[in-house]
Amino acid sequence: MDSFIYTSRPGRVVFGQGKVKTLPDEVDSLGVSRCLVLCTRQQVFDAKKLTDLLGDRAIGIFDNATMHTPVHITEEALEMAKTQKADSVVSIGGGSTIGLGKAISIRTGLPHICIPTTYAGSEMTPILGETVDGQKTTRSHPDIQPAVVIFDVDLTMSLPVGLSMTSSINAIAHAVEALYAVDTNPVIQMLAADGIRSLAEALPTIRQDPSSVSARTKAQYGAWLCAICLGSTKMALHHKICHVLGGSFNLPHAETHTIVLPHALAYNASSCPQAMEILARALPNSDGDAIKGLNSLLDKLDMPRDLARYGMQEKDIEIGVQHALSNAYSNPREIEEKPLREMIRRCWAGERAVQDL
Repeated sequence: MDSFIYTSRPGRVVFGQGKVKTLPDEVDSLGVSRCLVLCTRQQVFDAKKLTDLLGDRAIGIFDNATMHTPVHITEEALEMAKTQKADSVVSIGGGSTIGLGKAISIRTGLPHICIPTTYAGSEMTPILGETVDGQKTTRSHPDIQPAVVIFDVDLTMSLPVGLSMTSSINAIAHAVEALYAVDTNPVIQMLAADGIRSLAEALPTIRQDPSSVSARTKAQYGAWLCAICLGSTKMALHHKICHVLGGSFNLPHAETHTIVLPHALAYNASSCPQAMEILARALPNSDGDAIKGLNSLLDKLDMPRDLARYGMQEKDIEIGVQHALSNAYSNPREIEEKPLREMIRRCWAGERAVQDL
């Protein structure tokens, strides 16, 4: 066995149906009593249920969490936290709201309790992506990771089927990159394989029966494992492209990950044979071919394949290429301009991934 380093991440996870009701106890255990609840404008109803649950521990709702965590939105939330004398933040939602909670927490030191309602996985990572003037940058620090995460399947039951699918493929992308990350290790590879397998098994059922509690629970479990992988390894080409395209052209986060994933995997395939073997075993209908297994899953789920539908224009391809080449992330295969350009073009046009461009 090769040598490796494994660093576990601190943080408390509460998992189970109905566990959101333990939120007041988690607040009390942190020794805080003035919680600012964060959400998007689409999830105010959920946020109000939390304030009812918290009672006088809640001091207000900030309902303008925004995709890609624009810094000017963070500044608005910080002002509210200061004015209301918040001593903690509670985020409920997906990556946009969780990102806002992280941004506030790392700037103020306020503890962050996170209640995910999607499968995107930001809640388990010490990573924060923020956008200024259309440029998205990321940073990592242990203090960015939320102090407590509550996974309650009941909060995912109303997640639209389409978003359930793209959010889950986003989670799978985290685990796929962890398989071939420069700092991967056997522990992370086991978590990644189990996370991918759980999601790949749950998603077809959710698509056919969105009310299946067992399938939703399996998906949430798989997403949790995939998120641990993201938080424990360095990101590579897939995440770099998604951050560049999403931040530069305001593309939807989960959908962008879904479209880019097979292309980034195909680009790296020949340079990470062990990762490809593990992935092939985790995906159904792969016949030993990870790319075939991934495409089979995406086809079965009828996933979107082109970025053009979300507003990216052909002229944006070159901008994306140049941004992706700058400050490149570590990657198993050298990042070359010509094949990178063709890969991003294929993502834009919705063409099938081609191995080793």
